[in-house]
Amino acid sequence: MSGNEFRFFLSCDINLPVTFRIDKLEGTLPFSKNSNSASAEVGYPTEERRAELYVECALYIDGAPFGLSMRTRLESGQSFCWNELITLSTKYRDLTAQSQLSFTVWDVSYGKDDGLIGGATILLFNSKKQLRTGKQKLRLFLGKEADGSFPSATPGKVPRHERGELERLEKLMNKYERGQIQHVDWLDRLAFKAMENIKERESCGIKNSHLYLVVDFCSFEHQVVFQESGANFFLPSPIGATNELVLVWDPEVGKINPSEHKQIKLARSLTRGIIDRDLKPSSNERKSIQRILKYPPTRTLNADEKQLLWKFRFSLMSEKKALTKFLRCVEWSDLQEAKQAIELMGKWEMIDVSDALELLSPLFESEEVRAYAVSVLEKAEDEELQCYLLQLVQALRFERSDRSHLSHFLVQRSLRTIELASFLRWYVAVELHDPAYAKRFYSTYDMLEENMLKLSASENGGEYGFKLWQSLVRQTELTAQLCSIMRDVRNVRGGTQKKMQKLRQLLSGLLSELTYFDEPIRSPLAPGVLITGIIPSECGLFKSALHPLRLTFRTANGESCKIIFKKGDDLRQDQLVIQMVSLMDRLLKLENLDLHLTPYGVLATGQDEGMIEFVPSRSLAQILSEHRSIIGFLQKFHPDEDGPFGITATCLETFIKSCAGYSVITYILGIGDRHLDNLLLRDDGRLFHVDFGFILGRDPKPFPPPMKLCKEMVEAMGGAESQYYTRFKSYCCEAYNILRKSSNLILNLFHLMAGSNIPDIASDPEKGILKLQEKFRLDLDDEASIHFVQDLINDSRSFGSPRRCCFYTIILTHPVIIFTRQSNASLFLSALRRTCNLR
Repeated sequence: MSGNEFRFFLSCDINLPVTFRIDKLEGTLPFSKNSNSASAEVGYPTEERRAELYVECALYIDGAPFGLSMRTRLESGQSFCWNELITLSTKYRDLTAQSQLSFTVWDVSYGKDDGLIGGATILLFNSKKQLRTGKQKLRLFLGKEADGSFPSATPGKVPRHERGELERLEKLMNKYERGQIQHVDWLDRLAFKAMENIKERESCGIKNSHLYLVVDFCSFEHQVVFQESGANFFLPSPIGATNELVLVWDPEVGKINPSEHKQIKLARSLTRGIIDRDLKPSSNERKSIQRILKYPPTRTLNADEKQLLWKFRFSLMSEKKALTKFLRCVEWSDLQEAKQAIELMGKWEMIDVSDALELLSPLFESEEVRAYAVSVLEKAEDEELQCYLLQLVQALRFERSDRSHLSHFLVQRSLRTIELASFLRWYVAVELHDPAYAKRFYSTYDMLEENMLKLSASENGGEYGFKLWQSLVRQTELTAQLCSIMRDVRNVRGGTQKKMQKLRQLLSGLLSELTYFDEPIRSPLAPGVLITGIIPSECGLFKSALHPLRLTFRTANGESCKIIFKKGDDLRQDQLVIQMVSLMDRLLKLENLDLHLTPYGVLATGQDEGMIEFVPSRSLAQILSEHRSIIGFLQKFHPDEDGPFGITATCLETFIKSCAGYSVITYILGIGDRHLDNLLLRDDGRLFHVDFGFILGRDPKPFPPPMKLCKEMVEAMGGAESQYYTRFKSYCCEAYNILRKSSNLILNLFHLMAGSNIPDIASDPEKGILKLQEKFRLDLDDEASIHFVQDLINDSRSFGSPRRCCFYTIILTHPVIIFTRQSNASLFLSALRRTCNLR
C-alpha cells in the first residue's frame, strides 16, 4: 500500500457485535460522608469503609436508549481494575453517526441511595466519522449519572483547551500501541523513561481531583468509516458562509471511470488488430517506450504507458525485454484480449531466464503465462537453476494448483542431479510447517519421492532411485539425532567444559552409532560429499546462549568436513543472504572480477534449526586483541620482507578484494548489526561476514554507517592516501556497476520471497523490496554511480559518532518525544546525550 492510499472498512459491512473492555479507574475517589478523611486515593480506601465499585454501561442511539444495559463485576481491594470484556447485542452495522456509550460508576458500599460516584459518555464515531479504537480515557462527572441524550451533558472526552501534557502524551501512546507510530526500540525506551519522569513530576506538583475511567475499544485491520446500510451515502454537510473546511467522502473513489474504461476498450478493440500490426512508433514514442522498458520490475505502469505498449505490441515482438512489460498491460479479465496476448507471447522473441522469474511473481495469475515462464527456465543450466531454487520453491505459493507446471518442472530437473534433489527436498520440507500452504508443499514433496523411487540404475550412474531417496531420508534422521544431543547437552548444569564432556560422552556411549554410520549419508550442505561418521575428539561447543555444536565428519574419500549445527535459531534469513552472496559472486566472476568472497554453506533444516559450514577463521575483534592490527595477523601466515607491509602481495590483494566485495554486497542488501565480532578473516586474507539477523535496512543500532569500513581495515590497506586504498575504491565501483546490471534479477528473486516467513521480509515485503531497489540507484548512469560509491566510502570511513544534525532530526520525526515544555525537553535531551555519547 502506498503512502497516499487510505484503506478502510464501512461500518454497515461489519456484522459483529459492539465490543469493548472496561479497563480501570484512575484518580481520586470523591468525598465520603462515612469517612473522616476528605478524600481517598483509588487503590487506598479508608479504614472505615471499603469501596466496592461496578460500572454500568448502556448504548444510546440518537439520544434514545437502545438495548439492555450491562454491568461489570464488583471490584474492591488494592486497585479498581476490572479488565472486563463487554459485548452488546447491537452490531456495528446498526449504529448511527450519533451512537454513544454511557458509563456510570456505582459504589454498593454506600447503600441504596448514595452509591453514585459519577458518569460519562462518549460518541462511538469521531468528528471525521471514524470509529474510535484503542484506549480512551474518560473524565467522570462526579455525582452525576451518564447522560445519554444528544448532545450529552456528561461528555467524557476532555476538551482540547483543558488537556495538559499528560493527556497529550497519553493520546500519542494510544497511537503508538495501535501501530500508527513507528517502533524504534532504543528511542522508545528513552521516550518512555522521560514520560515517566513527567508523570511523576506533574502528579507531585498539582493534586488532581478528577476521576477517570479507562475504556479499551476494539481495533480493526483498517480504519472503520461510518456509512448507513442501504444505498444512501453521506448527506452533504451544510456549507455556510464561513471559512471552515468541510470534509466530504466520495463513495466512487477507487472505482473504474466508465468513460475511461470505454475509451480503453475501443482503443484495444480486436478490429484494430490489422491496423496496429503495421504501426511503427515515432521518434518520441520510441524514446518513451525505451524509457518504460528500463523500468525496474517493481515499477507500476500508468494507463498511458500501458496504452502505448499495447498500441505498438506488434512492433515490439522482436525485443525480448518488452514481453514482461507488455503482459502487465493486458486486461486478463477480457477473454478475447487475454487470448490475443497469449498468441503474441508464443511468437515473441524468447526472453532471458532472469526475466522469466518475473512472470512467476504474484502479479501474474494466468496459467499460460506461468507455463511459458517454466518453459524458459528449462534452458537454464543446473548450476544457474540451483542459484534460483530457493525462490522457485517459494513461487509455488503463487500457483493456482498443487501440481502445477512449476512443481512438475522442479521435480523433473531434480532427478538429473542429486544436489538439486537434496536441496529441493529440504526447501520443501521446511515449508511443511506453514499451515496455509502445507498441502501444496507436501504435494511437491510427494511427487519428488514418487519420481525418485522410479529411477533405474542406468538413469543415475549406477544407483537405484530407492537407494538415492534413502540417502536423503537419512539426512533427516541425522538432524533429529543432533537435536536430541543438543537437548541433553543444554540440560547439563555447569560451564561449557562440562557440556563438552557430556557431548563427547554421548558420542562415545549411547550414540556411538554416529561415529561410524552403517551406510554413508550425503552431507545436507554438500550432497555430493558422502559422510561416514562423526569424530568425537574433534567436536565441541561454541560459547553462546544456544551452545551450537561444532562437528567434524569423516568423508568417504578419507578427508574430513566441519559443520556447525544450531537449534533455537531461524536460519532461513541467513540462508537467503548467503544465497544472494553466492549469486553475486557468480555474476561478478562472469564479468571476470573475482573478489575472493566466501559464500559458505547454510541450510535451514527446520523453522528453528539448521547447519552452517565451518570456515576456519578469526573475528576481527579477536585478531585486534591478540595481534593489535590486521597486518600483524597476516604477517604471521604470509610474511614477505620485500612485500607491501611485510606480507605477500597476493595476500594483501586478496584482503583488499574481499573487503571491496563485502562492502558493496552488504550495502546493497542492507545488512545491519555489523561489528568486529561478525567480521571474520581467514589465514589467506579473505574477509567475510557472518550472522545476518538484520537485512534490508534494519539495524538495532542508531546511525549505522552506509558501509562497514572500520579504521583498522583502512589502516591495513596503508591508510586513506595509499595506492592500495585507491585500488579498494576502484574494486567497489566496478563491482557496484556490475551488480547494477543484474538489478532486475535480484529484485525478481526478492519479489518471489514476498510470501515467505523470513522475518525481515514478511513484516513488510513491499517496503523491503523498494529499499533494495533504492540501493541500486537506477536513476544514475555508470559514471555518476562511481561518484556515488566514492561518496559512500568517504562517508563510511569518516563515520564516527552520531552527528548532531541526526540527533535533532530524530526529535522532529518521532512524535512521542516532542515536548512543549522546556524542562521536559531538557530532560530528554540529557538522557539521549548520555545514551549516544554526545558531548
